[in-house]
Parts: sequence; structure tokens; C-alpha cells
Amino acid sequence: MIGMQTFLIILLALAAIGAVVALIRGIVIFLRTSSADLKGGPDGLNMSGVRQNKMMRMRILFQALAVIFAVLLLLLKRSS
Repeated sequence: MIGMQTFLIILLALAAIGAVVALIRGIVIFLRTSSADLKGGPDGLNMSGVRQNKMMRMRILFQALAVIFAVLLLLLKRSS
């Protein structure tokens, strides 16, 4: 069971790092937003907003994975 615990800890750390990276990328995209980006293109699509939303979804995905790995790790430790 120690091998499985180590594997879950590594996955938990990777998911946490992924969440932090997605958060930082989203903040950088937000800071680079110009007034032209806010007005959107000819089709009215705000590409900066689309990229920010994509980073938000990625952050939420990584956070959910981290929570799942943490719960699995706790359940594994509880049963042993």
C-alpha cells in the first residue's frame, strides 16, 4: 500500500501545481487585456475573455482532481 500512497501524493502534488500554473496564466492574460480586447473582434468575440475562461476551467479541473486525490489518499490511510 505504500506504493499507492506515494503515487497518490505525486498525483496530488501535480494537480496542485497545475492549479497554480492555470491561476497564474489566467492572471497574466487578465493583466495583458487591452481596451481593444474588451471591445472584441468583428464578430463581437472577446478573445481575452475566452482565454481567461479557459484558464478558469483548467484551474477548477486541477483543483477537483487534487481534492479527489486527497480524499482517496485519506481513505487509503484510514483503511490501513
